[in-house]
Amino acid sequence: MNKILLIIQREYLTRVKNKTFILSTILTPLLFAGLITAVTIISVKNLDHEKIAVVDPGGLFKGNLENTKTISFEFPPGVDSNNYSAKGYSAILYTADSGNNTYKLISKKQLGIIAEGNLEDKINETLENNLLKSKYRIDIKELEAERKKAGNAEIQQTYHEGTQVKKGNSGLAYGIGYGSGFLIYITLLIYGNMVMRGVTEEKTNRIAEVVISSVKPFQLMIGKIVGIGAVGLTQFLMWIILIAGLTAGATAFLPKETLQQAQESSQQMPGAGGNVKAASSAATEFNEIKNTLGEANWVLIIGCFLFYFLFGYLFYASLFAAVGSTVNEDANDAQSLSMPITMPIIVSIMIMVSAITNPSGSLAVWASMIPFFSPIVMMARIPFGVPGTVPYWQLFLSMALLVGGFLLTTWISAKIYRTGILMYGKKATWKEMWKWAFRKA
Repeated sequence: MNKILLIIQREYLTRVKNKTFILSTILTPLLFAGLITAVTIISVKNLDHEKIAVVDPGGLFKGNLENTKTISFEFPPGVDSNNYSAKGYSAILYTADSGNNTYKLISKKQLGIIAEGNLEDKINETLENNLLKSKYRIDIKELEAERKKAGNAEIQQTYHEGTQVKKGNSGLAYGIGYGSGFLIYITLLIYGNMVMRGVTEEKTNRIAEVVISSVKPFQLMIGKIVGIGAVGLTQFLMWIILIAGLTAGATAFLPKETLQQAQESSQQMPGAGGNVKAASSAATEFNEIKNTLGEANWVLIIGCFLFYFLFGYLFYASLFAAVGSTVNEDANDAQSLSMPITMPIIVSIMIMVSAITNPSGSLAVWASMIPFFSPIVMMARIPFGVPGTVPYWQLFLSMALLVGGFLLTTWISAKIYRTGILMYGKKATWKEMWKWAFRKA
């Protein structure tokens, strides 16, 4: 046991004291927060305003098309497709109906997605208003006033968590589930490959031969896996603290006008206009989510996240270590041999997308039981409620199977590692690795 602790200490301290680790731990959150701030400012400052000339022979749209922050409409006489650009217009719109609600837009350059979406929304809104006005003799201004009086529906969702009744927020659960699953996905790929590279480097540099003269191969593998895992956990926690702090700081220092414009720009994406415009604004939704944060079972969510983060890493790291022990100097061997291990991780993130939209579906339930997928998929389901959406038996069975899977993969990987770490000059195959794993000692 003392030898394993020494190996863990060596792996941890060697990497934590490395300048690359220190710089990446500090610079990555800085770069992340800086990019968010820069993109927000640039996207707001460089938001194009399109001025469109409208040719409206029937007078259907004149006075009815409402201008927005990204697009404005004018109805000048004598403007056509030959001279609209010379008269200072970005595009010209012909509103002569072809019978299928198709309208011709001519421009020198292709309009951006926000401007195009706004244009479609405003045309649809005008058509709807004119239809109501002509068919039902409804005054549009009075109709808008009545719509405002009616207000917007607000769903106050509650769900049973054991004997307690709690407020629900599907958007919040969606965000937590997606974020948790994605973070574990990134961790498995980054630090799993780090374990594989570390084992391969020690083998190719012949360091493993010296170390194995003092410790058993199994002790070396476990020490390396746990040591690198501790490095990953340290870096991960530092990233969370720094990113949260820097993002909050950037939001506090950004002008309110810039944040408001960024919010309006996001609301002006295609489909955000028309009837959707009458729904709750992003600011209102954010306040609702912020109030609901206190209702989330953070003790359970964080506890489960740490469990699946740790055992998911241990499950895959042992497999990556086994592959690393069979690789010689050729980097292509590592890539081809690690593909069967990487694929389940990639499939997990695909299943997770389905799980956060339908957390009680059969695909989500069964995938959250299988150790190859459960670290990512189960964490996507847990924020939707335990034991409501995720019964206790499913959670405990998933945890037990993951722990059992870790013990099994560690046993198999140790047998492969014991042979592969001392094998040089021969390219290993999965068939040979299978024989090493199950042959009698």
